[in-house]
Amino acid sequence: MAGTLYLCATPIGNLGDITQRVLDTLREVDLIAAEDTRNTLRLLNHFEIKKPMTSYHEHNKYSRAQELLDRLRRGENIAVVTDAGTPAISDPGEVLAALCIGEGIRVTSLPGACALITALTMSGMSARRFCFEGFLPPEKTEKKERRRILDQLRTEERTILLYESPHHLRATLADLADTVGGSRRITLCRELTKRFEEAVPFTLEDAVRYYAENEPRGEYVLVLAGADPAENEERARAACGDIPLEEHMREYLDQGLSQKDAMRRVAADRGLSRRDIYRQLKIK
Repeated sequence: MAGTLYLCATPIGNLGDITQRVLDTLREVDLIAAEDTRNTLRLLNHFEIKKPMTSYHEHNKYSRAQELLDRLRRGENIAVVTDAGTPAISDPGEVLAALCIGEGIRVTSLPGACALITALTMSGMSARRFCFEGFLPPEKTEKKERRRILDQLRTEERTILLYESPHHLRATLADLADTVGGSRRITLCRELTKRFEEAVPFTLEDAVRYYAENEPRGEYVLVLAGADPAENEERARAACGDIPLEEHMREYLDQGLSQKDAMRRVAADRGLSRRDIYRQLKIK
């Protein structure tokens, strides 16, 4: 019988945030796969836990995942921990979890600290609808993909959360300001759950100016306000020119598209939902 993979959330700063369930699981599993064994050893020593460990990180996530998978097949139980927070969130844990699920091996997640949720709830931004982008692709090696994602964020109406390191913060803030506009609101959260925790609201232009004069320190969660729906609609109308909705629809129908597909294309062109197009055309 195969073992179980446990995704164990660990503190993002304050050790008091670890759960009793995670501690019990770390004591009971056969092996702990850690992003950085040195960091995890400090955590285990603090709670007087002694368990075998192996490294499992970005640079060995595919080769080591196969080794861990073999051990799970043999019936061993394995806990995966990241340096801080919940495994599989911008973390190689997602690779192993996907492999296990593909083979029918049980995967369970032990909830706990998560930097993006902590930042969102303390930012004052709308938490009703939000999206998580993790780290933007690097400018040097994935410039085209980075630009594609930034262009998508321009019209994203949900609150947007991103992770960023201090070394790349200035470039990311500048790119966001250039793409979505300097007046867009953003809250920069750092040192979460620690003594010098901060959640500082800015406009993007003010954030760019502030960090031009002050050195970024610590890991950041950026909480960016979503786009104004009214501005999106105006932008979509401008992009479509003065074409009446019915004429816009007819262009696609004349190309041989079905009514459903034509509505989908018109909705995408205008930045509206298909339901909005349906209502405006009063299609029965």
